[in-house]
Amino acid sequence: MIHIIRSRAEPEQMRQMLEALGIYIKLAVDIERRILAGGGELHADCELVLLADGSEQANVWGADWYPLRQTVGYESLINIRPSANNRSMEIQDSGLRENISQIVQSLLGGVEWQ
Repeated sequence: MIHIIRSRAEPEQMRQMLEALGIYIKLAVDIERRILAGGGELHADCELVLLADGSEQANVWGADWYPLRQTVGYESLINIRPSANNRSMEIQDSGLRENISQIVQSLLGGVEWQ
């Protein structure tokens, strides 16, 4: 199940987002609105949910949340953007990575789900 997370996630939301993959959650993060969509099997599915909610594609980046380690991964097909000087699946810009990490940590970090 894909949820849009605008404020700290609830434990039930975390459980539902983890249903698809079990040990991690695929995310699309809107760096302008400071929200994310998580869950589902593809980053692109999360991206579509944010776009339908009013996000602009240029502000949406793919990431993963590993709740057991409380870490963020930065690799996704939706991150391949030559126009944004990101030519690989992994987000290259360290400032952008830090911004995404802050958003994800503030919305998902430390949320109990077990």
